[in-house]
Amino acid sequence: MESVQQMIAGVGYDKVTFSMETKVYPVIWHEDRVLLIDQTRLSHEYAIVEIKRYEDMARAIATMIVRGAPAIGIAAAYGMYLGARDIQKSDRHGFLAELQGVAEILGNTRPTAVNLFWAIERMLKTARETSVSVSEIPQVLLAEAQKIQTEDLNTCQAIGDHGLAVLPKTPEQLNILTHCNTGSLATAGYGTALGVIRSCKAAQRLGRVYADETRPRLQGAKLTTWECVQDQIPVTLIADNMAAHCMKLGLIHAAIVGADRIAANGDTANKIGTYNVALVARAHNIPFFVAAPLSTVDFRLQSGEGIPIEERDPKEVYQIGSTTICPPGVEFYNPAFDVTPAELITAIITEHGAVAPGDLKNLMVHQPS
Repeated sequence: MESVQQMIAGVGYDKVTFSMETKVYPVIWHEDRVLLIDQTRLSHEYAIVEIKRYEDMARAIATMIVRGAPAIGIAAAYGMYLGARDIQKSDRHGFLAELQGVAEILGNTRPTAVNLFWAIERMLKTARETSVSVSEIPQVLLAEAQKIQTEDLNTCQAIGDHGLAVLPKTPEQLNILTHCNTGSLATAGYGTALGVIRSCKAAQRLGRVYADETRPRLQGAKLTTWECVQDQIPVTLIADNMAAHCMKLGLIHAAIVGADRIAANGDTANKIGTYNVALVARAHNIPFFVAAPLSTVDFRLQSGEGIPIEERDPKEVYQIGSTTICPPGVEFYNPAFDVTPAELITAIITEHGAVAPGDLKNLMVHQPS
């Protein structure tokens, strides 16, 4: 197989200049198929999953083989192409009707991540508005998926640079707490919150990353620490319930997290446990930042009360590996996300700059269509 560098050149990655090298690309288009890093096997095993059908892409998104709001959007965009490629209808109306069915299947996989629906709708709009023949629509959609992917790389680089600009000026070497995974694995290859950390390291301002383990799926332990090790970023893993203690000891200077959906008022849905981090950061007078592309902002929702919260298999709570950790008869509750109120957020960092949550509306002019 070709090197990663050779494969990514085909989708324009070679046109992006990074402030520091990144080695992880979770979604790669290669020889008429999608290659996904299987994130359910990290950090013990690095494995690639080949996706050739949109149904398999839907399954990969639902089972978190691919995860992170931007990466899910990119994967779904390629899923739309794969679905379009297999449609046999020759008339435009019939073709678009079947493509709508593909969109619904992909859209039902992860209800909270707004990038999923943004990417799907962008692909549908492209199919509806293109003037090419029906037989040529799939190739137009492939080009659009590749464009979405390349745009995300540039977006994350801009988020990293804007985030660096608003970090505390002292101390010179910052220790940053993050929750869940918001790096290359969650995006096209640089990261949102972890992208800010990468930019911080490139500017020689990073002391250390403190990574929450992120129960129950342990994305912080399995994914964030893995990425940090790959890129030689100093990292210390802590249990989720250690954040307040570390802040009290003065070990944390800032907290940066990602987002799966942001309401118009700045209320932010992110991986379960993020709300806890925001509360303890406020209690210790530590800035709490949300880093996300503007496509994650859902201006149709006035507040976080309207954000749907996905509930996942309770097995994630009562099992670790194949071992059940609680007695029979226990009931379970397993929300995948929580909503952090805007008043706990110091700033929301986007590719168009960092703003206070109350000023988010000023960025509507830049909202992707």
